[in-house]
Amino acid sequence: MSRFQRAATLVLTFILLLPAAAFADQAKKLYDEGKAAEARENYELAYDLYSKAYNLKPSDLRYKASITRMRFLAGASYVHRGQKLRDEGKLEDALVLFEKAYVVDPSSFIAQQEIKKTRAMIDSKSGGGGAKPEAMTPIRKRLEEAQEPVELAPISNVPITLKLTEDSKVIYQTIGKLAGLNVLFDPDYTSRRVSVELNGVTLDQALQVVAMESKTFWRPVTPNTIFVASDTIAKRKELEQNVIKTFYLSNVSLPTELQDMVNAIRSILEVSRIQQLPTQKAIVVRGTPDQVALADKLISDIDKAKPEVVIDVMVMTVTTDVTRDLGIVPPSNATVALQGTNTTGTTTTGTTTSTGTTTPNTLVLNSFANLTANDFLVTIPQATANFVFSNAGTKIIQSPRIRASDNQKASLKIGDRVPVATGSFQPGIGGVGINPLVNTQFQYIDVGVNIDVTPQVHANREVSMKVTIDVSEVDSYVSIGGISQPVIGQRKIEHEVRLKEGEVSLMGGILQDQDVKNWSGIPGLGQIPILRYLFASEHTEKQHSEIVFALIPHIVRNQDLTALNERALDVGTGTSIELRRKIESPGGGAPQGSAFPPKGGEPRPAGVAQAQNPPVAAPATPATPPAVAPPQQAGIPAPASGTISFTFDPATASQATGSTFPVNVMLSNGQDVFSVPLQISYDPKLLQLVNVSNGSFLSQDGQPVALVHRDDPSTGMLQVTATRPPSSGGASGQGTVLTLTFLAKAPGQGTVSITRPGARNSSGQVIPASGGQASVTVH
Repeated sequence: MSRFQRAATLVLTFILLLPAAAFADQAKKLYDEGKAAEARENYELAYDLYSKAYNLKPSDLRYKASITRMRFLAGASYVHRGQKLRDEGKLEDALVLFEKAYVVDPSSFIAQQEIKKTRAMIDSKSGGGGAKPEAMTPIRKRLEEAQEPVELAPISNVPITLKLTEDSKVIYQTIGKLAGLNVLFDPDYTSRRVSVELNGVTLDQALQVVAMESKTFWRPVTPNTIFVASDTIAKRKELEQNVIKTFYLSNVSLPTELQDMVNAIRSILEVSRIQQLPTQKAIVVRGTPDQVALADKLISDIDKAKPEVVIDVMVMTVTTDVTRDLGIVPPSNATVALQGTNTTGTTTTGTTTSTGTTTPNTLVLNSFANLTANDFLVTIPQATANFVFSNAGTKIIQSPRIRASDNQKASLKIGDRVPVATGSFQPGIGGVGINPLVNTQFQYIDVGVNIDVTPQVHANREVSMKVTIDVSEVDSYVSIGGISQPVIGQRKIEHEVRLKEGEVSLMGGILQDQDVKNWSGIPGLGQIPILRYLFASEHTEKQHSEIVFALIPHIVRNQDLTALNERALDVGTGTSIELRRKIESPGGGAPQGSAFPPKGGEPRPAGVAQAQNPPVAAPATPATPPAVAPPQQAGIPAPASGTISFTFDPATASQATGSTFPVNVMLSNGQDVFSVPLQISYDPKLLQLVNVSNGSFLSQDGQPVALVHRDDPSTGMLQVTATRPPSSGGASGQGTVLTLTFLAKAPGQGTVSITRPGARNSSGQVIPASGGQASVTVH
């Protein structure tokens, strides 16, 4: 092969290998970026980067292992973000994230659940009604069509005045007509005559008072029908409606906790039909709607996530050792020894020569006669000059972190497990080895940092902790009974403390200071102040050791209490559980959730007569609202036959400031008049309404009259209704319907007018009526 062909082959091989190397480098770069993203806990980005690296180099098992490990975390991250978006009402965006989670991790069952749930919510929001099951069995259809507990439709919260002494059935029927409700009675109920005098109460409150006064109870049958019966245990058990509900608990972990919750519901709410299901962490309750509602409240009060605390534990050890050696250490001793002669002899035999040497320092008696200075050996040690300074410092900081639930013990052990012989053991025969007839047992001791903590979170963001900290190490070994046993150095603290969140507590500390100072040298010379460093040496050592234990609690989950959890509720009497509805006081506006605002434009339930701003509570009939006739002015001729006429008596009044005076509302040409709803206006700057009382027209035959009125002193508008008892027929003729008592407030001239007259006969039909007005002068 020529030189040119070899060069071309090398270039071609390089070109072919270049893309593979480039892909490998790119895959490695993506893999490193994925590791960085994983360290930042950005699992979604880490999964994408690992996937790209694997696609570039699928033969590398590192990339495949990273994808497999990251698949679950990335899917869980998508699900978590989707749940947050769904809670914010962004259903479409949440569905996209749930679908991404399912693509990343097809085995994620939670992702499939959330997709199904979110799609159903989107369909329900768009009016699709949600997904229907493919095959609806008759039983399932019956369940789907089952209704919830019957609730009464909202009734007016307009304050009324009710004064009646009548049979309890009549009172119930009267209030029912005013509220637009049908009233049914238990065939076994025996009514009795009661006296009711209520001022400024709502219709719902009037029903409650009558039930208490007559010792009865009522339950809704339809949204506008109630059923009344005697208030006895047997009748309540027979007639009260029952509902069933399954409560799934999210924070109960132990069967004993589930049993405690069941016991609380059974004993407090007197629910006898309750069953716990530990495998599903659920409770099934059957009872009245009020009992089930109260059970729901109790469960929401008790089924709370336990508070959690993260505790930073710091074990700090600081050791300092400063050493200084300064000075000259002169010789402190000398040795003198006699030294003999060394004799060396040489012998030659043929070609072999041998040399003999005598032992040094060998002396004979004749040598003592000729001793000279050369026969003495004097040995003097060397002098040592020390100029050394050393400073050694050791810092050991152990900062473990523990997360624990409220009132639950958490343990952390960092270190080794050291075996220690226990039981019966002794040396073998002759003190060597272990006697095989003795069974030696070993137990393992945790050596290192051992922490046990039991926190208790308080409502004021304080934490009580029972803490045990044990910091130990193996110092040395000793032989006991022929077995090498470790000697364990230990620093242990048992402590109970209450801290605020983030407060640092120094649980304990050991501070040790040690000073060592040594002088060595020639006596006398080594004590001369200036020259002593030439004839002596100084050794100085300072040791400082400090050990500190510190605790810092951080509350990461607190007790989640709502306003409803802390509210006290009216639950009836000692013999019956009943959830009383909250009703605003008169003049305070409608209760929350009511369809009746406090002033004009109030909607009313079907069958209740409509009126101008504000309405008048009138007997309920399916007839059309009363026709509005123009006000009848004084001096206008009487209306045609068949039309009721309302006038004031006196038609003209002159009063002094601060005086009170009555004004009668007169009715003429009445035929079968059963109820009279009126709207009367007056000048609130001049007059103040003091009282409304019943006249003699509707009670001409001795029948009691229910008088209901509402006064708005800011606008000078009075709504008043006078009604005869049910089944009592109507009144005919003429007479006084109402008597209004006014207080003259300020000088001026004004009028009192019937702006909306009305009347109904005993059949509930509207009777045409005309109004009138009176002139009032205050001086």
